[in-house]
Amino acid sequence: MTLPAEAVGSAPGRGRLAGRRVLVVGAGTRPSPEPDPPLGNGRAIAVLAAREGAAVACADRDAGAAEATAALVRDENQDAAVVLADVASPDACASVVAESAAALGGLDGLVLNVGIGLGRGLAGTTAAQWDEVFAVNTRAHFLVAAAALPVLAPGSAVVFVSSAASLRAATGVPAYDASKAALLGICRQVAREGMDRAIRANLVVPSLVDTPLGREASRRNAARTARSLPFGRQATAWEVAYATVWLLSGESSYVNAHPLILDGGATSFG
Repeated sequence: MTLPAEAVGSAPGRGRLAGRRVLVVGAGTRPSPEPDPPLGNGRAIAVLAAREGAAVACADRDAGAAEATAALVRDENQDAAVVLADVASPDACASVVAESAAALGGLDGLVLNVGIGLGRGLAGTTAAQWDEVFAVNTRAHFLVAAAALPVLAPGSAVVFVSSAASLRAATGVPAYDASKAALLGICRQVAREGMDRAIRANLVVPSLVDTPLGREASRRNAARTARSLPFGRQATAWEVAYATVWLLSGESSYVNAHPLILDGGATSFG
């Protein structure tokens, strides 16, 4: 089956984010030994935002990964800034916003695309693992959003990238599932507090996505992709990016506090 040009990242931009300044937290892609690996979600989001006309601050804890994404943003003829930040640190959650706003001359968009998973089952997850996962997957989103709200220009948009693991217990990693489920509550509060300045906040909820991280997870756990998948495939990172860019754009101007589920229908069918 031939995928649409959007799904493989070959469609031209349409200027939907022209003049916008977008911070993507988690903009790098994990290194892969494959000769031609797919992009990760954060990198695809950053590149597509640039293709649609935005300047992009590429934030990641891996400087090399952030630099590689920034180079792709510049290939789209847009300004890029590299911001090094490990949002597991509360101080970094504030500095990533301040540094990005300074580099781009302000911010009109924020994408939070970070997440880790530790432990296995309730009995196999320690308190330290639980706290580490929540520090990255939940606390960081709360702290970055809290720092960004006063900085974001009126009419801005915030997008949280969650996971279909938040919808049902399927991964066997309870800290990951619970931390991703908590993002909806944070998103709703950001949306509520942002409304006075027409700042929207929404959530993209992808299921299995073909990324280097996803491929590594499937290598470790073959059952992950053994089940029947909608349309016979996983999503691509570009499909996650298009959902995210739509929520950043004026095309979704009356969509707020909304979880957009990107799973091909999987959670509805089985």
